[in-house]
Amino acid sequence: MSSLDESLRSLSLDYLNLLINGQAFSDVTFSVEGRLVHAHRCILAARSLFFRKFFCGPDPPAGLDPVGSRMNRGGGSTAGSRPGVIPVNSVGYEVFLLLLQFLYSGQVSIVPQKHEPRPNCSERACWHTHCTSAVDLALDTLAAARYFGVEQLALLTQKQLASMVEKASIEDVMKVLIASRKQDMHQLWTTCSHLVAKSGLPPEVLAKHLPIDVVAKIEELRLKSSLARRSLIPHHHHHHHPHPHHDLTAAADLEDQKIRRMRRALDSSDVELVKLMVMGEGLNLDEALALHYAVENCSREVVKTLLELGAADVNYPAGPAGKTPLHIAAEMVSPDMVAVLLDHHADPNVRCRG
Repeated sequence: MSSLDESLRSLSLDYLNLLINGQAFSDVTFSVEGRLVHAHRCILAARSLFFRKFFCGPDPPAGLDPVGSRMNRGGGSTAGSRPGVIPVNSVGYEVFLLLLQFLYSGQVSIVPQKHEPRPNCSERACWHTHCTSAVDLALDTLAAARYFGVEQLALLTQKQLASMVEKASIEDVMKVLIASRKQDMHQLWTTCSHLVAKSGLPPEVLAKHLPIDVVAKIEELRLKSSLARRSLIPHHHHHHHPHPHHDLTAAADLEDQKIRRMRRALDSSDVELVKLMVMGEGLNLDEALALHYAVENCSREVVKTLLELGAADVNYPAGPAGKTPLHIAAEMVSPDMVAVLLDHHADPNVRCRG
């Protein structure tokens, strides 16, 4: 790191410490979700056109002044009274702090703390890298960055979301898709629309989550992709009737694709997508050995959620040896996994064949 980089980093941390230390030299106070946030007008005005207009302009932008506390915008107050507290109703406390952290330091981590309990994440040991909670926080931060005109933060958050959606659940990808459409974020829209198109969810399932014109665009993408694949297949000029063997091969390929998608969903703890595949595509969890795969490769929580779908036989025998998920858990010497299977009526008396 160069001495200039080191100096800038030090300056960034000094400014951030001003924010962290609360009331030290503070000359403006915001109220967000009932909590006070102390800040410094000169820094906010220097870093954001929105705040510059709010503190200095004759007609401040909407968003910070919803209950008419404009009399103290300039910092003046009558003798013996403290400057007015500015209510913020447009964003939540956590997101407002992230916004200020970026304005003060030029950097911010738009990811919840590892293993931190979050209201919309049930996984106790979650790292919050691409779960629903992480995606929601990034979407809220993006909306705030756009609202307050902090374009650098908006770009940073878009990059973060583009990385998140590669591993996020399909429901979260669809959420990001809708947000990217509303806010004209073309790159993010392209990434998400291709992921949804590749998910294989039928249009009637997509229509429950997406506007009908978006579903139409997804289907258009699928059609283009299908035509592109066909153009790579060599053309035969003799037109025989299709051989039954070819039909069987195509059907087997389709099943293999489903199983690969199911495994990817389980790897990313996305049991909801597996559920949609069962309902919308007729995926057979037993024939796909979903439970066997989950026991061997996924967390106890994923196995538990998969069992709670009620679509898999907990005692289904796999392969020539007829191993059940319980046999696999026992071979792995995983008491937690054995316990969750027994809780869902796995039969310890079932024996392997041979």
